[in-house]
Amino acid sequence: MAEPIVVHRPSPTGGRRVTVRGEILGLAHDDKDVIEFLRRAGLPDAWDLLDDPNWVEWQGGHAHEWDAA
Repeated sequence: MAEPIVVHRPSPTGGRRVTVRGEILGLAHDDKDVIEFLRRAGLPDAWDLLDDPNWVEWQGGHAHEWDAA
């Protein structure tokens, strides 16, 4: 089973797209943006999920890395 939250590779202009089960939540520029997207999606305690590979897949770069590709 794929992780429900995907933080996609950094874009050329900076930021990373965030999806939950295939639904685009937005373009994050830092961890706080991801947390806010997840809060709006109904996961109010998402800080602990960011480093849990069962929940979050960080694609195309290191976790918590936000610079342009």
